[in-house]
Amino acid sequence: MAPIDRCLASVARLTLSQPSIRPAVPLIPRFLAPALVQSRQASVVRTKKTTKKKAVPKDFKRHNLEKREFPQYTLCDAMRVLRAVEVGQPPATIKYEIHINLKTARNGPVIKNSIRLPNPVQSDWQIAVICPEGSDIATAATAAGAVAVGEETLFEAIRQEKIDFDRLICHENSEKALNKAGLGKILGPKGLMPSKRMKTIVNDVVKSIRDSAGAADYRERQGVIRMAIGQLGHTPDQLKANIQALLKKVKSECAEISEEVSKEVHEVILSTTNGPALSLNAKLNDPESGITVESLSGVM
Repeated sequence: MAPIDRCLASVARLTLSQPSIRPAVPLIPRFLAPALVQSRQASVVRTKKTTKKKAVPKDFKRHNLEKREFPQYTLCDAMRVLRAVEVGQPPATIKYEIHINLKTARNGPVIKNSIRLPNPVQSDWQIAVICPEGSDIATAATAAGAVAVGEETLFEAIRQEKIDFDRLICHENSEKALNKAGLGKILGPKGLMPSKRMKTIVNDVVKSIRDSAGAADYRERQGVIRMAIGQLGHTPDQLKANIQALLKKVKSECAEISEEVSKEVHEVILSTTNGPALSLNAKLNDPESGITVESLSGVM
């Protein structure tokens, strides 16, 4: 009989010669072990870097006029440059335009009004009047020069984009009919929607038509007021009178709003239809420039 040591050695050699068989790990479906799947995927997920948006400044950016490289011109110098640029253009189509830069907040109240300039830029205004059709008001408005009067007929023409007028006036008796017609989306973008603030909803239509002849509307957009300020044939004195009248009214409106938000005139720029924009220095003429007021008078 073989000793027990040899038996144990032979058994050990037998176990080492055979490959080890490990029990197969059963595959667990994902829906049965969601926590295990989530823990594996969590290690792979990359976190996105969040970038902070730049804060929008509360006020519109305005340059320091004293340190700016661009020169400033007297009114006569600016007119001489702009008239030279417009040589060869039809004088009737060229207008002087003014740009008033304001120091104001972005989300503050805006200036919107109309003004009758001392020297009108456009005198052939086409005015329409909303008033009861066939009434004495309609007859008086037509006699005063209105090109169109009425309510429903005028509303239907506006809906069809047949707007052959430059200004729209509404009588107080027709204000409800105007609001009911819902024409704000058509007239609003064109600046023709009547309102009491703009003094286009009135009781005396004839007086409003006469006052509107030569009047001009202006509105602040992005901190700038832009409007036509003169004709190419205006003299420096006439253009100066128009600019002073507009600045006086704008400054008075800024003073009324200043209780809520700070608003003031920063810079006045003059340009023409095809010309560059020139910053003004609040002077009429420089004697050393050699430019005379008479040389800038009349159409070229």
